[in-house]
Order: sequence, then C-alpha cells, then structure tokens
Amino acid sequence: MSKVYITDRINDPVIERKFLKENLTLQPSPDVVVLLVWHEFVDANYLSKFPNLKAIIRYGVGFDNIDLDACRARGIKVCNTPDYCTEEVSTSAVAMILNATRGISRYDYLARNFKQGWQENILSYIHRGSTQMIGFIGVGRIGGLTLNRCKLLGFDTQYYDPYSKSGDDCFLGSKCVSDLETFLATSDVVSLHCPLTNNTQGMVDQNFVLKMKQGSSLINTARGKLIANLDVIESALRENHLNVVALDVLPLEPPGEHRLIQAWRRGESWIAGRLIINPHVAFYSQQSSVEQRHNVASNALRVLQGLNPINIVT
Repeated sequence: MSKVYITDRINDPVIERKFLKENLTLQPSPDVVVLLVWHEFVDANYLSKFPNLKAIIRYGVGFDNIDLDACRARGIKVCNTPDYCTEEVSTSAVAMILNATRGISRYDYLARNFKQGWQENILSYIHRGSTQMIGFIGVGRIGGLTLNRCKLLGFDTQYYDPYSKSGDDCFLGSKCVSDLETFLATSDVVSLHCPLTNNTQGMVDQNFVLKMKQGSSLINTARGKLIANLDVIESALRENHLNVVALDVLPLEPPGEHRLIQAWRRGESWIAGRLIINPHVAFYSQQSSVEQRHNVASNALRVLQGLNPINIVT
C-alpha cells in the first residue's frame, strides 16, 4: 500500500524510492499519509483528498504555499527542509553584497561605452569594504552564516531580528539593533534573511525603503513577497535612493511584464548593472539538490516508522 505521495515537480523519484521503496506513489490516493510538496498549493480543499494524512513535508525552506490553519484543524504536521542549502544561499547573498559594494556589474555595463580613457572612469560612490555597514534582517542559519562570512571579508555588520535570543550578539560578534528605523538608516547594504509570515509579508514597502540610507543597496535571497511590489523597487532605483537591488526571489514568479522587468530585460542604461535578478536558484548546487531530496525522504520515513518528523513548523 503506497503511503507517500509526491505532489509535483519530481518526475523520477529515484532518490526518494531508495528510502521509501514500495511506500512511494506518484498517484494521489486516500491511503496517503505523507505528502511531499514542492510548489503545489495545499489548502483545505486539497487536503480533503487525503483523509488519512498525517504529515506534509516541503521540498524547501519556505512554507507559504501550505495553509497552516487548515492543517492545524486536521492535526496534520507540517515540516520544512531548512538545512540543505544554507551554504548555497549564503554564497549567493555574499556574491550579491560584494557586487553591490564594488560595482562589478555596473562597471561591466558602463565600460562597454568608454571611448576615451579607461581606468579614469570610476564610480565615485565606491567605498572601502571596512567602512561599509552590512545589515541583516534575520540571523538564522543562512543570515547568521552570511553575516559571519561578511565579517571575514572585513565588512562591519549589524542585524535586526525580533526573534533573536539575548546573547546572540555576543555569539555572532555583531551588533544587534532593536529599532528597525535606526537599523535601516545606518546600513549601507540591507540583506533579507527572514521567513514569509503575516508579519513580514510586504514589509519592504515605500515607507521601509525611504527609511533606508540614501545610496544604500538591498539584497533579497529569502522570500519574494517580503517586497510589497516592484513599484517600490522601480521608484527607489529611478530616483537613485537605492544604488543596487539584487533579487534571487520576486513578488511574482515568473515576473510578468512590469515596467521594471521590461527595463531590466532591455538593459536600459539607468538600470543596467544596478538591478540583478536571478530566477530563484540561490538554493541550487548539484550537492544541495541531492541533499534536499535525501532529507525530505528520510523525514517521511520517520513518519511511516511512527516517529516524530523533524523541522516541524506547525
């Protein structure tokens, strides 16, 4: 009897089958007790197809496509998989921070049109790294690792995290700023590393951006909907309030035909090298992909064995 169903994306579950064997199915059935979910939106209506369901395990860190209230009402455990891509996402965030502070992609665009002279064509806003304050919103696995890597590169660091514990500042060797407005006004780069919740959805709105330091940069390798909309980013870049915005994630994916996206696709001069967009791939390496599926399948096996799964979010 098959008891574990993969809802989407995984067409060849060779890794999952090593753990789950005959318990794995690619077809939904009332006998299913564990769902392995990638992008599928799981709400009360979807859950009604699985009367014996005990647990849902996400192929990823975020769980905003799962209706947690509906799961609580049914007594269904929801788990994420937060520990497979920490290194990869952190590395992408550091790369984006370095690009923003050193002007790499902006120079790449501008240098194509340097007709006279060469090294005289500098970006005057570039400062020495040790004079730059890199601010982190959220210092969990990924945020904490990225902060420590930035310290090793010589940057000054600070963080804002209402959920951090007393003493984390000593552990991280960084300054905790308890007031968001002060944090934004004093950070040369703001890097987002928080989950998407009712409290954080749309937190990067016009008010948030206007409180950021003039000429600062924004990095988001966390969740796309932390940003209220692309209008906020467009106006901040057009008015030069923000210097660089680097996004691995977007409020809407794929991004559609927003004016900002159109300007980015055309490589318009005002935005070229200042807006960096990656297609939500900071999580990926060959190694992380295998580890992700390994961790999800082994967690599902715990449920089948009558054990509590790990990484329960509700």
